[in-house]
Amino acid sequence: MDTLASPEVRQADAPRRISMHPNDNVAIVANDGGLPAGAVFDDGLTLLERVPQGHKVALVDIPQGQPILRYNVAIGTAVKDIARGSWVEESLVAMPPARGLDNLPIATKRAEPLPPLEGYTFEGYRNADGSVGTRNLLAISTTVQCVAGVVDFAVKRIKQELLPKYPNVDDVVAIEHIYGCGVAIEAPGAEIPIRTLRNIARNPNFGGRAMMVSLGCEKLQPARLFPKGGIPIQSLNEPDLVCLQDEQHVGFDSMIDSIMRTAEQHLVELNKRQRETCPASDLVVGVQCGGSDAFSGVTANPAVGYASDLLVRAGATVMFSEVTEVRDGIDQLTARAVDEDVAQAMIREMAWYDEYLKRGGVDRSANTSPGNKKGGLSNIVEKAMGSIIKSGTSPISGVVRPGEKALKKGLLYAATPASDFICGTLQLAAGMNLHVFTTGRGTPYGLAAVPVVKVATRDDLARRWHDLMDINAGKIASGDASIEEVGQELFQFLLDVASGRKKTWAEHWKLHNSLALFNPAPVT
Repeated sequence: MDTLASPEVRQADAPRRISMHPNDNVAIVANDGGLPAGAVFDDGLTLLERVPQGHKVALVDIPQGQPILRYNVAIGTAVKDIARGSWVEESLVAMPPARGLDNLPIATKRAEPLPPLEGYTFEGYRNADGSVGTRNLLAISTTVQCVAGVVDFAVKRIKQELLPKYPNVDDVVAIEHIYGCGVAIEAPGAEIPIRTLRNIARNPNFGGRAMMVSLGCEKLQPARLFPKGGIPIQSLNEPDLVCLQDEQHVGFDSMIDSIMRTAEQHLVELNKRQRETCPASDLVVGVQCGGSDAFSGVTANPAVGYASDLLVRAGATVMFSEVTEVRDGIDQLTARAVDEDVAQAMIREMAWYDEYLKRGGVDRSANTSPGNKKGGLSNIVEKAMGSIIKSGTSPISGVVRPGEKALKKGLLYAATPASDFICGTLQLAAGMNLHVFTTGRGTPYGLAAVPVVKVATRDDLARRWHDLMDINAGKIASGDASIEEVGQELFQFLLDVASGRKKTWAEHWKLHNSLALFNPAPVT
């Protein structure tokens, strides 16, 4: 049985395959566990060998040198003749060169605007600058990794001894990182991690107040991290800054006491905050994928794309990212730009990253992981086609450079590496207050600063990781739901999570990854 993206309900054990476009000459096997040699589809196509789930089968004879088409895109050429019914595994696919960055379509795709969605709201925490938090968190920024152990010790005591007294505060988060000293802090590129840390401290979930802990001798001095007027901070003295090398600190307990006294003053203020009804337009949603497989572009990412369109229609901000995972679809993106300035900004980010990879002696092909390939993705071209779908169909209204704060609404391209942890960190800096993360292979990824909604691409993953995945998009492949139905389910779930009515599994288990700064500058 052959389907196009949204299969109808079918007998579970019948051989099933999924095509993404009528012109495709390959399809992926949909059955759990794959299919054995000799399996026969209802049109008579017979497998010549075992094909794992998510991997490609040739629908026709593909001569050597001819394009292999999936998503109606040449994801590569055949290394040798491939017979109809064969497993089109990675070694048979020669990856094409990257699309050039010249002669691209610029703002040519003018889709008819969809009607706005009105009346959708959530219960959030309104900040003085107009932004809205989905959680009420005390954040403790750090200027250098040297203080991380002390801050971690203090945070544990704050949670045990102070937090129970302030029920309106959800948690305490340390903005811990490995930057701050031993770096060429004046070098080109050094501004990226610095502005990233500055803008993370301004995240809407932190209530517009900054507290920080410094060592004293580091290169990233507090005045550089938070220049005057650069963040809503009362001053660079008590009660907002604790410097461990200050003479007043005699012994470890003295340092911890200072941090706890400062934290309590912030907790008092944060505890006064109450949720209030806010329009859905106050959401800033980052979308990302990790542990991707061949189903990512079939189920979870299209459903996220549908939800992204709903959010944009409701006036919200949606950010998609991951340079290497959209690079091979740059022509699709520039065509969707609202104007030439946005298209050229995307091209500049791609060109910068091309050069960055070149300096490291690699290209975009370094992106794909062993898990991606085991899940059926032959190369970065195939992966990129499935990744872009997360962005939906809305016009791209702006570009956010690494570490910058998003200043526009609508669909934005946030230029980040594809690393899950770096991408999430940069989306936090951009002002994300809600995160959507799709996965096919499975990952317990989470962030302490923002709720992370996990979307599974396959029924099997959703079943096995039932208490880690929030939404099962595998229902699309099995024929139990449509892309639109899962997208609508995700949209409503996001409103509930943003309101605090529901928690994600990552929040339930308190799973979170460390922040990872993007620092292209030299380390000394």
